[in-house]
Amino acid sequence: MEKAQQIDSIIKFSNAFGPSGFEQPVIRAYRDAVKDFGTTEIDGMFNAITKRKGNTGERPVIQLDAHADEVGLLVQAVRPSGLLKFVTLGGFVPTNVPAMRVLVRNRRGEYIPGVVATKPPHFMTAAERNAVPTIAEMSVDVGSTSRDETINDYAIDTGCPIVPDVSCTYDDAHGMFFGKAFDDRVGVAAMVDTLTTLHGEDLNVDVVAGLSTQEEVGLRGAYVTARKIQADLAIVYEGVPCDDTFEPDWLSQTRLKAGPMLRDLDTTYIANPAFQQFTADLADELHLPYTRAVRTGGGQDGAAIGYWQGVPTIVVGIPVRYEHTAYNYTALSDFQAATSLVNELLRRLDAETIASFNSVD
Repeated sequence: MEKAQQIDSIIKFSNAFGPSGFEQPVIRAYRDAVKDFGTTEIDGMFNAITKRKGNTGERPVIQLDAHADEVGLLVQAVRPSGLLKFVTLGGFVPTNVPAMRVLVRNRRGEYIPGVVATKPPHFMTAAERNAVPTIAEMSVDVGSTSRDETINDYAIDTGCPIVPDVSCTYDDAHGMFFGKAFDDRVGVAAMVDTLTTLHGEDLNVDVVAGLSTQEEVGLRGAYVTARKIQADLAIVYEGVPCDDTFEPDWLSQTRLKAGPMLRDLDTTYIANPAFQQFTADLADELHLPYTRAVRTGGGQDGAAIGYWQGVPTIVVGIPVRYEHTAYNYTALSDFQAATSLVNELLRRLDAETIASFNSVD
């Protein structure tokens, strides 16, 4: 993809509404973006599986993965005051939620602006001012004055999804995006880039892209796509959290403008070491920047896909600052390094190379 297309794609996917379980707008945008490059089927969880044009059915199958969902909120009930009691969809830290501007998708499919409401400090006790807020104590206010108004006029009730209300922007002078949901919309855009760039090329593998859902609540969609695709090898595009704002340089393993992160380990997954090293060696050959990371937390779709049949799996992570908050940063140069690496990787892979990743000799 050309630079302008990459920028437009990242902005489009960042702005799309799609918390876990409600990813339809993201899936529609993805389906439209790849319609010329393969055939896409969508299941009842909204997982989208795209079989690349040119696949023969006689070559090793490579599963590309990204996840469509973002962390969000879900209306649990409407309080008598008209405020919305909610639960989280994915891992929000409670201290990052108060005063967040949000959009609520109501029963009519309209997007209603609101704010995560807190008690004004004028009414707080000393103990309340120093306490850590809990999600159960918070509410979303959409401007209603009663439960009846919220339910009947605003058409908001139990089960309505909510996301941060943020519009993505791009700073061309510094190559930086500022927006929401780069975990993993930057990965979705990367998968579109790969299908676009490789369109019409003759490969030695069949490529099937799985855009999974409900990753943020337990990798659920990827368990389904892995069973449907039955891949021989998997490459996961993921927006991964930066540590460059709080770790010392010697320990920082995911940094803005340092290239993609190749993840060796997290709490759910260990990369296939032969495939991981093959990818790192290719990045060195191509003079592409990258980091490697051993994480003591986190998880991603590579675990669900790798566990299904034990296929060699790697994670190519695009660094994102402040994941699981309303506002994120990510760099175009990291996106481009990640897609350049994966695109060339798919050009190099063949049956013999893939078989070598399974060898213990």
